[in-house]
Amino acid sequence: MNETIMIVDDHPLVRDGLHQLLSAAGFNVVGQVEDADGLLTHPAFEKCDLFIVDLSLGEASGLELAGRLCRLERCVLVYSMHETSNIIRQALEAGVMGYVSKRETPTILLAAIECVFSGKIYHSPRVMEILSDADPTEELSDQQKQIFQLLGRGLANAAIAQELGISVRTLESYCVRIMNKLNVNGIKQLRQQAILACKNDIFDGGQAK
Repeated sequence: MNETIMIVDDHPLVRDGLHQLLSAAGFNVVGQVEDADGLLTHPAFEKCDLFIVDLSLGEASGLELAGRLCRLERCVLVYSMHETSNIIRQALEAGVMGYVSKRETPTILLAAIECVFSGKIYHSPRVMEILSDADPTEELSDQQKQIFQLLGRGLANAAIAQELGISVRTLESYCVRIMNKLNVNGIKQLRQQAILACKNDIFDGGQAK
């Protein structure tokens, strides 16, 4: 394969193990480093296609590094032991192309790399389960929860506004507040999150659980 990979992890055994795994699978690993300084000064940094980044890099924050790489429009796949929904969401909001837990099998990591190289976003099964179990509505008011539920049912803005007896413009302002509370970028992502919440039965009898 022509695409190149750089491994960023502060544990030498993990780096070596990943290098061997990926090389055996036919991937072109051009380097492995333990922190951001080592990455940014590595001779292969500028032309590397994918960075596999751990979120715990000793004293440094792998999440901060991932965000920095994403702002540089570089492709990042997180491979980490961190499994809290808050950390996962922060990584996804930073723009990473994939998130795989270190508790998962090597096969899943290889599938994630293939998916990311094809231009698609990949969330591993364990990560999807964690995100599905998390209740995104805890910080919302009762009215905001109602709007979130209606979005999850797939209703258009006009239909939601009519049901609530408010204008579409007022509804849009409420949606902005909901997006701010949930750290969601844009109405499309808000709708997707609301639909996922409904599919996973977060709502019960018209109210959030």
